Amino acid sequence: MDRRDFLRTTLLGGVAASSTLVESLAAARDTGADDLPVAPLPRPVEKLPELSSPRDTLFLTWQRDPCTTITIQWLSPTDTPVVIRYAPLTPALKSSSAASLLGKAIDAGTRSDTFEVPAASWQTATSRCHLFGRTDLKVHRCELTGLKPGGEYVFQLGQHWGLYRFRTMPAKANDLFTFVSGGDCGIGPPAIASNHTAARQDPAFVLIAGDLGYDNGVSAATAITFIKNYSSQMVDSQGRLIPLITTIGNHEVRGGYKGQRSDATYYLPLFDGLYRDTTYNVLDFGDYLSLVLLDTGHVSPIDGEQTDWLEKVLKQRQECPHLVVAYHVPAYPSVRTPQGLGSRLGTGELQRRYWCPLLERYGVDAVLEHHDHVFKRTHPLKDGLRDRYGLAYLGDGSWGKLRVPASPEQRPYLARVSRTYHLTVHRLEGEQRFHVALTESGKVADVYTTTGKRPARRG
Repeated sequence: MDRRDFLRTTLLGGVAASSTLVESLAAARDTGADDLPVAPLPRPVEKLPELSSPRDTLFLTWQRDPCTTITIQWLSPTDTPVVIRYAPLTPALKSSSAASLLGKAIDAGTRSDTFEVPAASWQTATSRCHLFGRTDLKVHRCELTGLKPGGEYVFQLGQHWGLYRFRTMPAKANDLFTFVSGGDCGIGPPAIASNHTAARQDPAFVLIAGDLGYDNGVSAATAITFIKNYSSQMVDSQGRLIPLITTIGNHEVRGGYKGQRSDATYYLPLFDGLYRDTTYNVLDFGDYLSLVLLDTGHVSPIDGEQTDWLEKVLKQRQECPHLVVAYHVPAYPSVRTPQGLGSRLGTGELQRRYWCPLLERYGVDAVLEHHDHVFKRTHPLKDGLRDRYGLAYLGDGSWGKLRVPASPEQRPYLARVSRTYHLTVHRLEGEQRFHVALTESGKVADVYTTTGKRPARRG
């Protein structure tokens, strides 16, 4: 009996849920059996990674305006509020006081550099906490607001846990703006290698569009390990923590699709700051970039309210210099079959029916999609056909997972495809966009460039 048959037998045969089932799900997560139902489980019996201090799982994200806010999060077994000190960093000649201050932060990855923090600049905020899924751990969250756009800051958790640096996003586009995207990570060596490669690009942030650690809504240990990896590895060359933006994928939800918010057991406790009311949203970066973040049917249906919301958001932002849409399951898959069979829909069929006409109509500049575990880039497409003025779809989610793709002969919409671990570096410079696919070792796999605003489709 192979792993897929074992999984079906376990789930559909009524075997009692236990820690064995959790282990079976984890073992089967690479088989491609993404659509199998997952039975409700009691509180999991699994050994959780040890958390010795907040720094073990500390990471940054956003709930709203990336130019003037930052959200600091970590996991802790205690619910005691933590006071956070923070202040802007001011470039200055190296002094003994500055060296002493930042010297404490070296073990946190913060480079001791020519910065000082005037005593009067320090402000304080206090964390709040809520439960982390079906565990005794708490998610501590603190949003800092009223920050200066394009600024550098330092913060400290309590009095014992080092100093950390971050930067806010500029309100206006600067000469060069870089971020990294990908999907389908996992927690194994390939994902860790991709993490290191991503951090070496010094991105302003990382966008993971679904399937982070592959916790399947049942394994807290997996979700915690993903965050621990990110926390320790996502620090740029200047010692700044790199914020994380995510979208939801099938491996964040018990059952994968058509779930409830409660089925995203470990995902939403970490990211419901951005997804407070829905599992889709938009982040606007000053006057130069809008990221539209969607849910491909894992909690929110693709059609109906989400599509209505999408049209409204795209219409309002169609003149944005860089309008980018990201989601998990691809409209133009490189592995799975796009055509349906009988009453079963093909992969991406609903996206092509409801979303792609809107993406073309309102001048979206790039689409980031994942789920199929290969590197792919489509031709510019309009109505599913190659068109020089069409829209390219980039992906397909192989940060830490691999499958064997179909060929361009089998899928004429594919321009490039390969069985390669990869992430994409997006460099936005004025009106130009460079999308550079890198392997997990940092080798360039593909470069795709667009210039100017892709014209909206009239009529």
